[in-house]
Amino acid sequence: MSKLYDTIEPAVIDEQMLKQCVEEQGPKEEAGRIANQEGIDFNEVLHLRLDFKNILKIDNLWSFTNLARLQLDNNIIEKIEGLDTLVNLKWLDLSFNNIEVIEGLDRLTQLTDLTLFSNRITRIENMDTLKELQVVSFGNNLLKSLDNITYLRRFKNLRTVNLSGNPFSEDDNYKSYTIAHLSSVLYLDYRLVDEALRQQARDHYEFSIVELEQEERELENKLIKEKNIEERLQTERRAYVEYLDGPELFDQMVADDPEASKLSYLPGLADTKRRYLLHLPAYYLYSLIYHNYKEKFVGLCKEIFQFGLKEHNKREEECQQFFTALSDAINENRGTGIEAIEAFEGFKKATFDDILLTRDVQVVEAKLQELSDKVQALWNDLMGLELQLVDQLEDTIKEFERNMAEMVAAFIEHIQALFAQCRDIENQHFERTTEIALETLEKLVKNELEEDLPDDLRVLFVDKDTITNAVTASHDAHLVKVDNKEDDMVTRVNNWMRNMTDQVHEDEVKRNRSRVLEITHLIDHYRDEIDSIESQM
Repeated sequence: MSKLYDTIEPAVIDEQMLKQCVEEQGPKEEAGRIANQEGIDFNEVLHLRLDFKNILKIDNLWSFTNLARLQLDNNIIEKIEGLDTLVNLKWLDLSFNNIEVIEGLDRLTQLTDLTLFSNRITRIENMDTLKELQVVSFGNNLLKSLDNITYLRRFKNLRTVNLSGNPFSEDDNYKSYTIAHLSSVLYLDYRLVDEALRQQARDHYEFSIVELEQEERELENKLIKEKNIEERLQTERRAYVEYLDGPELFDQMVADDPEASKLSYLPGLADTKRRYLLHLPAYYLYSLIYHNYKEKFVGLCKEIFQFGLKEHNKREEECQQFFTALSDAINENRGTGIEAIEAFEGFKKATFDDILLTRDVQVVEAKLQELSDKVQALWNDLMGLELQLVDQLEDTIKEFERNMAEMVAAFIEHIQALFAQCRDIENQHFERTTEIALETLEKLVKNELEEDLPDDLRVLFVDKDTITNAVTASHDAHLVKVDNKEDDMVTRVNNWMRNMTDQVHEDEVKRNRSRVLEITHLIDHYRDEIDSIESQM
């Protein structure tokens, strides 16, 4: 089933092996000689054969980023690894190795053909991201359970499957079970699936398939829901308002307050008359006060949330308009430059044609001088266009920065005002709680308290300082949470604006340098052409 290597010297995938393989598979004779002189760029290799090399470990393939086809069959590989950078891979052959677990394939999302024939695999798994799979071969492995077949149902483009030579293929129901559960498969174990047999198999497994399809629909709906939730959360994070569309901040604030659960049982002594009229126990009245406090706090959080999303959309729209204007200006400028180059190309062709038709050296020299002057003029025009574009983009970027600074400043000012209201609500609740706590202490001292207090709350009423410190500590913990959330939002939006504008400037510097270099190379090429003709005179 697979190779042993106790008597085989394992080979290492190193640069020497890779160069040798690429050279062997590359162009031959004169084309091969030229390719060798120019050097080998692994990034340009599309097909690589590393079969029959006694390779033990997959390694050093990170440079083959455009590789589409990779053969690693007939080696002694034990683990699938080192393939993460091969994101363009479409065809992978790992047959005749010592692989026990399917893993390390997550990044190969364009893979259409996967061969793991003749290994030691006991379970088909860890392939969820390979949505484009059309051909798979797991023949001659150690697959025992027919449940492995149902895993392949997730690959909707699957057309060819080879599972022969596994323990489960000896099962009398193997073929009918497989073609019934893999309805998209046209070829099973190298044979065309007969549609009459498929229908017969589906009829046989009808009830189990219906149940399986129901489970798959439920799972798909669950995954869609989770994806929508995650996408919404990502949007809220980009707006810096995640977990503010509900009681999450309040609940976290209370959860991190060790005194909150104790103080929640404080009786509402300040509202004795109202409590008497409503026939409510004192602790329940405090619950109403607490509920009112929470309701106001959460309401402000939701207001911050809605405002944050609205401002995020405005910033996104401003950015989109800016980058569109940037792109339009660059394309328009480049179009004007192309027109100038095309006009020069026409003049150059006509000049070269005239030179070929004359033998008068003075005429040729005059023509070349005129062409040289045209090259200089083209240089001036192209560089002038680039300088004009630089000035235009500089003004556009400055205006964009001003707009974004104003939007971010307005955003920060408004959320700071809303967080200030959150602190006001917390301060009011703190004052109310302190008042109730002190009145409760007074009633306890006079033995006039009607309600029984829980033991963990009663221990706070040993004296005024103890209960006051407990209430203050709870209040301070709440304020820290509010302050931290406000600071987090302000810091993140400021960092976003700074990083984004820095990136805009960096991209513009790179664009300008690239354009100047491009113009320089073009002009140098034209001058080389003129020099070449002069040297032939």
